[in-house]
Amino acid sequence: MNTRIRRTAVTLAAAAVLPLALSACSDSGSDSTKSTKSDSSSKASASASDDGMAGSGSSTAVDKPFGSACSSVPATGAGSFDGMAQAPVATAASNNPALSTLVTAVKKAGLVDTLNNAQNITVFAPTNDAFAKIPKATLDKVLGDKAQLTKILTYHVVGQKLTPKDLEKGSFDTLEKSKVMASGSGESYTVNGSAKVVCGNVQTANATVYIIDSVLMPTS
Repeated sequence: MNTRIRRTAVTLAAAAVLPLALSACSDSGSDSTKSTKSDSSSKASASASDDGMAGSGSSTAVDKPFGSACSSVPATGAGSFDGMAQAPVATAASNNPALSTLVTAVKKAGLVDTLNNAQNITVFAPTNDAFAKIPKATLDKVLGDKAQLTKILTYHVVGQKLTPKDLEKGSFDTLEKSKVMASGSGESYTVNGSAKVVCGNVQTANATVYIIDSVLMPTS
């Protein structure tokens, strides 16, 4: 009788311990799985965040205008960099007070639609001060001669978008059917050896604009 009681007690004790052991094993496996998934998710999130930041920084660096005269561009409105990026080039230039003489010349030559409808062009845009370097009598004569004015203005337009890297050392065909030369590096570039880029890499809806401090004159 005593033997039977002892056996029954051992059996009941084993039955009580087994569920506890199974429960402990199950909990341990679940925690391990959760931990592995959490670590994997955390690493993936960090990788995606790093990639996103790198991509964003790269884009900003490429698109940023540069040059001493860029500080005079309005921070907001149609004449700002963001505003100009939304309009075709002749319209964008008309919103920049520093380019009013150029805009007057473009209108006199009848080139507004030509420039606005062109695709993927580069415009070297002389400032008002650049035009002021030309004697008034000479400038007035040019402004009154549509053929000559058209020749000069189309000499400032290249039929492709040029990046700052392109300007380091290059020769480019203009709409006037001759070439302009560019050289420089970093944020310092000249066109035809004398006209300095004072605000470059300005984007409009259809063009890249490099604002220059002198008017370019075709040789022929």
